[in-house]
Amino acid sequence: MPKRKCSFTDELQKSFPAFRPGRDKWEALCTVCKAGRYVSVSNGGARDLKIHLDTEKHKTAVRERGMSAGRVLCDVCPNSAVKTCLTCRDSYCMTCIRPHYSDPDLERHQLQDLQDQNLCEQHHKKLKFYCRTDQSAICSRCLLKDHKGHDVVEQDAQCKVTKTGVPPPGQIQFSSVQPDSVTLRWSPPEGAPGLHRFRVTWRQGQEQHIIMVAGSEVEVTGLLPGEKYHFTVATLSEDDCESPCVEASTKTEIPAPQNLSVDLQISHVSLKWTKPAGVDQVSYLLDLFREGECLRATHTDCVELRLSDLQLDTEYTVRVSTVLGRLGQSKPVSKSFRRAIPDPEYLTVSSITASSAILSGLLLSTLGLGDLHGGKLTLSSVLEINSNTLSDRPAQSLEQLPWAFLRKLMMSNLNARNMKYAQDQTMYSYSLTDANDDSDAINLLDLITALFHCSDPFLRQEMVSKMSMCQFAVPLLLPNCDTQQSTLMLWAMRDLVKKFRTHSVEGDTIFEEGRIVEMDIPIMSFVRLGESSLLKSEILNKLLSNPHQYHDTFFHRYMECGDVPRRISDGLVEVSWYLPCGKKNIDMFTQPVTIANLRGDGRLFKTQMSFLCEISAAVFIFSDDLERDLSTLNNRESRAELFLVTNSQSKTFNMEALRDVCMKHKVKKTNMIIKKKQNDAEFVKALRSHVSDVIGKNPIKMKVEDMAAVARRVDILVDEDCTECRHGRANAESITGSIQDVVKFKKDQLPLHGEIWKQISRLEKENCRMHHAGKDIEGYRSSLKTKKKQLGEKQQQTAVSKAMLKFTAGISQSGTQRLYFLKWLKIQLDTLSRHNLSTLREKYKDCCRNTPQNKELIADLDEQISNCSLGPEHFFRELGQLYECACSLPEHNLARQQVQHLPALCAQMLLDGFPVELVDGDASNIPMKWIKEVLTQLHQLVDTKSKILVLTVLGVVSTGKSTLLNTMFGVQFAVSSGRCTRGAFMLLIKVSEEFRSELKCDFIMVIDTEGFKSPELAPLETSYEHYYELATLVIGLSDITIINIAFENSTEMKDILQIVVHAFLRMKEVVKKPRCLFVYQNVSDMSAHDSNMRDRKKLMEQLDEMTRAAAKMEKKVANAKFTDVMDYDPDKDSFYIPGLWHGTPPMAPVNAGYSEAVYELKKSLIDCLQSSDNIRNNNATEFIEWTESLWTAVKFEKFIFQFRNSLVLDEYTDLCTQYNTWEWRFQSEMNKWRIAKEAMISNFGVMDKNVQMNLLRTRLREWIHEASKKLSEEEQTILSNLDECFQKDSKVRLVEKYKQDFQTSAHSLRRQMEMSIKHSLEKAVEIREGMENVNKIKDKKMDTIEKRVSELLKECRERKADLSKDGLNREFEKMWEGIMSDLSAVRMPELDVYQDVHHLLRSDLSSKGGHVSEMLNTVDLRSIGQREFIVKTDWLSKEKRWFSLIKHLSLNPVIAEIQEICDVVISNCDSLISNHISVMERNNTDYHEMYVRDLLKAVDDRLKDPQINHECEASLKFHVCGRAAKLFQKAHKEFNDHNDPQNCLIESKPIFLEKFLESFSEKDQCQKRAKQFTETCVKPAVEGYVSEHLGQAVADQMKMGDGGVTYSTRTHFLYDLLKQLLHEDSFQKYKEYTRSYGTFVKNWIKEEIIKKMSSGEQMQQLEKELLSEIVKKITATITSISKNMDIKEFIHKFCFDLQDQLVFPRDALDNFLILINAKTDQFAINLMELIEAMKCHLYQKYAYKTGIIHIFERIKHLPSKPHELLFPRLCGCGEQCPFCGTPCEAGGVDHRTHFSSMHRPQAFAHRPLGLGPYKQDSRKLVTDSCTTAVISEGTFQSSETKKVYHPYKQYRDIYPNWEIAGDSSMEASDYWKYVLKKFNNQFAEAYNAQPADIPHAWTTLTAEDALRSLRKSFNMQ
Repeated sequence: MPKRKCSFTDELQKSFPAFRPGRDKWEALCTVCKAGRYVSVSNGGARDLKIHLDTEKHKTAVRERGMSAGRVLCDVCPNSAVKTCLTCRDSYCMTCIRPHYSDPDLERHQLQDLQDQNLCEQHHKKLKFYCRTDQSAICSRCLLKDHKGHDVVEQDAQCKVTKTGVPPPGQIQFSSVQPDSVTLRWSPPEGAPGLHRFRVTWRQGQEQHIIMVAGSEVEVTGLLPGEKYHFTVATLSEDDCESPCVEASTKTEIPAPQNLSVDLQISHVSLKWTKPAGVDQVSYLLDLFREGECLRATHTDCVELRLSDLQLDTEYTVRVSTVLGRLGQSKPVSKSFRRAIPDPEYLTVSSITASSAILSGLLLSTLGLGDLHGGKLTLSSVLEINSNTLSDRPAQSLEQLPWAFLRKLMMSNLNARNMKYAQDQTMYSYSLTDANDDSDAINLLDLITALFHCSDPFLRQEMVSKMSMCQFAVPLLLPNCDTQQSTLMLWAMRDLVKKFRTHSVEGDTIFEEGRIVEMDIPIMSFVRLGESSLLKSEILNKLLSNPHQYHDTFFHRYMECGDVPRRISDGLVEVSWYLPCGKKNIDMFTQPVTIANLRGDGRLFKTQMSFLCEISAAVFIFSDDLERDLSTLNNRESRAELFLVTNSQSKTFNMEALRDVCMKHKVKKTNMIIKKKQNDAEFVKALRSHVSDVIGKNPIKMKVEDMAAVARRVDILVDEDCTECRHGRANAESITGSIQDVVKFKKDQLPLHGEIWKQISRLEKENCRMHHAGKDIEGYRSSLKTKKKQLGEKQQQTAVSKAMLKFTAGISQSGTQRLYFLKWLKIQLDTLSRHNLSTLREKYKDCCRNTPQNKELIADLDEQISNCSLGPEHFFRELGQLYECACSLPEHNLARQQVQHLPALCAQMLLDGFPVELVDGDASNIPMKWIKEVLTQLHQLVDTKSKILVLTVLGVVSTGKSTLLNTMFGVQFAVSSGRCTRGAFMLLIKVSEEFRSELKCDFIMVIDTEGFKSPELAPLETSYEHYYELATLVIGLSDITIINIAFENSTEMKDILQIVVHAFLRMKEVVKKPRCLFVYQNVSDMSAHDSNMRDRKKLMEQLDEMTRAAAKMEKKVANAKFTDVMDYDPDKDSFYIPGLWHGTPPMAPVNAGYSEAVYELKKSLIDCLQSSDNIRNNNATEFIEWTESLWTAVKFEKFIFQFRNSLVLDEYTDLCTQYNTWEWRFQSEMNKWRIAKEAMISNFGVMDKNVQMNLLRTRLREWIHEASKKLSEEEQTILSNLDECFQKDSKVRLVEKYKQDFQTSAHSLRRQMEMSIKHSLEKAVEIREGMENVNKIKDKKMDTIEKRVSELLKECRERKADLSKDGLNREFEKMWEGIMSDLSAVRMPELDVYQDVHHLLRSDLSSKGGHVSEMLNTVDLRSIGQREFIVKTDWLSKEKRWFSLIKHLSLNPVIAEIQEICDVVISNCDSLISNHISVMERNNTDYHEMYVRDLLKAVDDRLKDPQINHECEASLKFHVCGRAAKLFQKAHKEFNDHNDPQNCLIESKPIFLEKFLESFSEKDQCQKRAKQFTETCVKPAVEGYVSEHLGQAVADQMKMGDGGVTYSTRTHFLYDLLKQLLHEDSFQKYKEYTRSYGTFVKNWIKEEIIKKMSSGEQMQQLEKELLSEIVKKITATITSISKNMDIKEFIHKFCFDLQDQLVFPRDALDNFLILINAKTDQFAINLMELIEAMKCHLYQKYAYKTGIIHIFERIKHLPSKPHELLFPRLCGCGEQCPFCGTPCEAGGVDHRTHFSSMHRPQAFAHRPLGLGPYKQDSRKLVTDSCTTAVISEGTFQSSETKKVYHPYKQYRDIYPNWEIAGDSSMEASDYWKYVLKKFNNQFAEAYNAQPADIPHAWTTLTAEDALRSLRKSFNMQ
């Protein structure tokens, strides 16, 4: 395939600015070289350009251009240089210097600024001087140091001399550059032909040389290689005058290596070369290339090198360069070679190792393992979740075979050895081998050998463990074809633990358990010498198998691919163990025995044979070829008994030869085992008999770990001999070596997580549950805090133990060494614990048998057995406690600094696949600070790519939960019978890069929990509590929960299901509905799923019943079915798994059906994770928050918790912010719509006086219908936004339970707005209708006058008399007197407002009973409202009066509370009255009964307190209406006076006179009329428009502008309000806030508005914006109206077009239209000008009125007040906590549940009737907070409980709509504790009570603590 050409691209031109595009795209033009030079770039692109830049011609051109320009040029391009590199010794322009800033190798170079001047190379100073003696430019330091006494002048003087001197020679060129010499050439001076003498100078460093030359060429010798030299040449005249110098520099070459040779060997390639001449200290750089790619770079001081692991039939190129330190390297010398595949027929026994090495490389490459050779395959990469995890298809290529094998092996699948290789045919699937061709087939043993060579030590260990579970033989000696050595796999087998029962002589059985490498077991080795017709491996399988339970332990010929020739596995020694179970009918051997099997011909593997002979009790030799060399049996060190096994049916069988061999090698005749004509069963029986005989003779026994010494002696490597392993073991032994008594060791060396940690855990839970609180809850809580602090101090005083120091040092080591250390520690601790447990169990057994009466000893032994376990998890618990203690120290404390690195180490362990303890099962607690920091470090280690999906398993103890997880994912959770897992452990499994998008996560976290119903915990009262806690936590954390059930135990199943149902029910309350899968263990029937349909149905019925029972207990009765609380499909989510073992352990392999069933479960799990919509993808930090909040909730007793963690709060706050924005936009739009319609109502009939008023009612109905339609659209917009928000953001589903509340709030808002708009429009219409009579009277009189004036005007004009102004005035006066006498005096109707109000009161109170009617008959409204309103004792009910007397013999508190409520109502009504009167004055409207109805409704809205009876309500309404009636009567009188027709006529006389005079004179009135219209009609309407819209604009600015976050949600609002209260530190404000929350909040909002609007002229800016907006509309209207109409039509059209924007003053407009006569077009022009002038005038007016006082007055008189618009949205539903009075913060208005982020002590409640601020007996203020009370055992009573004491924990029975989250934090309510502590006396005085008994812990609280508590409570971290 032809190589693709390179072209000169824009990128190349940017990188090489000296070049321009050439004649075509394959060329570049060098702009530096003379006459230009075209450079081809087609071959190498940038490389071609670099080669040109290094040419001498280009460099000469650069130098010439630099000399001619008199400046320093870039050494690469023709641009001016700006920097010089002191390392490269070159100068660069701005472009060419860039690589020195981006290339890591060049960044270390030293750069010097070059400001168009030369620098001294030695001192980097400016060359200011010129040394005539040395003919060189020098700097000031050179002058003082090296040129003393020389003839030195300044450079300027030298330039003057040289200008008139001898001409210089031509430029220097280097014709030859060698390692030790340089040849220089130059041309003669221009204009001076002939011979000349020249002075040549060169310098290297400080040393300078000078020679005189007669010609123009000279060779300089004696130079050093790789050095840079600077040459100067000057012309000498006959009188020895010198010309200016020409200069040039060059660098001598570095000699390349000589005589490079390549020697191709079978197993490696040898490279040799010779050292170049002329150099001393050199090294060499060797680069190895394959297909142009550099595979490796090697730096060496030697002149030869061996290369191995090279692929066959592949071409390589090797390049070798000489390296001279910092001087650089030479050009490389290179050679290419290809390794040929040797012909197999030439391979001999002596060369078998080398050929195997070749085949090893070939095999690894064929299997796709070439890049993993040398232990690069890790356990984490094998366990990684990827697309192949779910693949059922056989391997599609040989490269997929290793992964298919490992995938099945990690799941302990017996079918792992049944490898299928499916080729690409669609219809057929082939085995690894074909009947006719096995060229592509792989022997399983070769695959296993290759995988072990590629695996790291920890993967090897896991592979051996899984192979042993499957009863596969495991490698003992692993051959290495490359190194020709075998390796003893001691480390790989180190973790194998075996259990068995041996038969004693007495007939008893003895149970033994331990690590197999530490057990003394006799070894029987089986080898083959030469040919044997007996199938050794198959016979061994029969030897080890029970006739009824055959199993292929060793891979043999008749298994799939067993007949494929082995390539690299010959020399492999496999080993397996026979372990008896203690049953004679089953056991093949009564004692354990090790079976070793050498693969291949033993004669070729003398080392392995020697090793086996030394370690074995007996060696069984299989051979039919007895006449060949059997010298491998001659081993002096051998102690093994030899057995010769042969086949008499073999063609080569010779009895004589057999006897000779036996005599020669001292084989007993009885040890000859000859297979005659008997069948295999009889032969195996005979062989088994011989083995049993050897075992019965007390044979040689050897531990596997003792084999290491033998292996080293026979030159076999030991895998544990690596440095990291030895150091890890030594470090572990330094800890475990001193352990004698585990319990004592834990107490002395691990004290922090012992009893102290357990006590702290109990205190934390007691702080949540308050079991023993008594009456003084806060005092008790304070004592808990003190105890916890003391325990923490005790922990801090405990010195770090030696064991923990060593452990910390161990885990702080490098990666591999740390892993070895942890593994060794686990191994040694397990061994120690196992030994101690075995000893204690024997003692316990003896004690129970012999001295059962000694109860104390039995109890002590029982406790020791419970506490004897010791593992790495205990050290990590201690580490966590160390970290927790350190976190409470000051930040810069040394002890705290020393532990900061520990969480990162633990996080790295998680990434390495180690389980990390999440829940301490002994203390039943989570070290939250430690876990949080570990997961935080994990988040950082993976570059925040830490999205996690969580999988959990729950089940009864010893039902195989951990085994299930280990099988499913290949992980290493602790497995044993009994309670091996305590608490919960988490483990991470990585998800591959390509699979993350499908699974939507980076890791799967698997959580393994301890089994429920542990016998160990059964006696404890808290066991069920512990299980409930654990189940709730892990289910809350999980995305999928596996319920593991032993099918045969239905009782235990029912118990666990009860726990699980409770947990799932609680999860529904946190908007989490996990997926649940039921796994039934030990179900082997293949039809189990179908046949158990009836059982599943019954189970669902039980689950539904449990759900209802649990729902009743949890107060969640709405949940009637199991599927209501969890995602579960009985048919799809039920899995039946057969038993784990196939047969009787310990010789039973894992059941293949078990592995396959687990695999199906795994696929289903992954599929669930992929497809489920309910699963959230939390990253590590979000998982932390979820865990912390969930655990806090779990710690509350009986789990009556309200779960609101920071994640939920964040999402809820975000949702509230969005919803409030939508709601506010909705409200703002509808307010603008309402204002427009009200303007149209006010303008109704203004222009058209003949319009019928009933038309207004028709319009009203149309508008109400329009409003309803618009409201529906806006409501639907909010609902659509809400749905979209929940759909696009998965995290919003955390608050799914609140969605209904927001939807309900949207509906409620719509209803409220509809009612409000309807009420406003109806009120406006009624008021407008009420003004109609007044307007008709005024219109009638005005029409009469205008008609008479018009007649007078006509009469005067007809006289044609030249009337003067005085004459016209006399005529007008005469006419006016006639009008006044003709018009009758009409008076405005007087209304008795008191009577009207009285009538409205009677209608309102008609349903309140006869007594209220009697009160109404006797009430005098004229006087009642003028006195102060005082609540009377008689108004209380008898029951309440009795209750008050019983409690404190005083009615004052009850009356005071009612009095306060009434005072607030009166204050609000006064404000409402003031607003109504302002509207009347502003709009010139009369009193209307709607105003009184508004007042009565306002009173009804506030009087919802059940303490206020009908008498009190009626009296309050009398008082309010009496005050209102007086003010409304006064306003009505003022209205009548202002609108009296006679007064109006008198006031209009000057206007008529003026219009009369102007009309008679017939002067142009356009300018004057336009001005009148602007001043009297437009300007008031514009100002009214600004005022009408300003309130909404201010509210919008407060909510949506800068600082609007305060008003975005109620939570933010309350946070900022309380924060400001804290800063102001005012008791009076705290008192107002707690006593009158609504009033205080409204005033606070008003103050904040005034404060903000007065800063930066924000109010003025809003006014200007509104003014500009309406002026723009006015000018647009004027422009749009046609001017071809008379002036009245123009005005009518103008007012009609703006009727929904401006309210035109009716009287002013009528006056303006009197006798109007103007040209429309000119009027419009004048009007436009005057409108603009009006705008400027109002701008100035607004700008002038600044300051707080003006803003206050401006807001006070606004029709829509901004604080009243904001208040309902921020006050919300207005509900307050029934215990402490804190306001509700729930989003929306109409929500089902009220809650608050921060409750307060009940001293602030101001509710004396049972829920009061003080204790009824002592009258002391109460310090208890309701958040503490609801988790205590305390009780309360109130009017709602009918004076009966009720448990706080069941408060929702009384207040079902309030959700009060129990406060487990000691600091959560510190804000109000601090406030009460500081103002204790003041609050006591305000409540007429005694000061509270402040708990001691409160006395240390500061304002900073209060602020911290405030931030935490409102999640404002």
